[in-house]
Amino acid sequence: MTLKSTFNADLNKEQQLAVLLDAYYTKHLKHYNFERVRDKKKQFKGIDLVLTHKKTGNSYAVDEKAQLDYLNDDLPTFAFELSYKKAGILKKGWFYDPTKKTEFYSLITGIYTDAPNTYTSCKITLVNRAKLIAFLTNKGISETLLKNTAKTHETKHGKLKLKALSHSTEGYLYISSNNKAEKPVNLILRLDFLLQNGLAKRLI
Repeated sequence: MTLKSTFNADLNKEQQLAVLLDAYYTKHLKHYNFERVRDKKKQFKGIDLVLTHKKTGNSYAVDEKAQLDYLNDDLPTFAFELSYKKAGILKKGWFYDPTKKTEFYSLITGIYTDAPNTYTSCKITLVNRAKLIAFLTNKGISETLLKNTAKTHETKHGKLKLKALSHSTEGYLYISSNNKAEKPVNLILRLDFLLQNGLAKRLI
């Protein structure tokens, strides 16, 4: 019963947040039509939203990632999931997962609420997934490097500095080995770093 209740609560949060997001998309993406994806198989492939340019007809698959665990807070960073464990088995995270069809991430941060499940404002940062992966690769940060670094320090909990990134202004690796059952490994990147390097665009 508890698990079901939590699932329903989380789903309600997402549905209520979608109302605010749709209003922002309508206002700030005037050259695009957008369609929410309801098909579970497509959602599993990392497609929550499809943006279609009104003139060219070009469509883009968007995966929405919201910091719903950090309400009424405005974090300067975002976590890109590299791996996690399910029933003790290591699974590939969504960032490098080749089965995901995501072309853009819609990172939703700075989510503010005046009442439970009622959202008043947020920030939206659109990130080009292919550009980001290519940029990191050119800096010497590959999936293999990150995987090997995490494996070498798998019993460690917390921040791991990467030689190719300034941990204070760009990003770092973070291993959650103690506080979460899934033991996720995330690449933490600063939003300003993504914006300054042309990898992202702030919608609002």
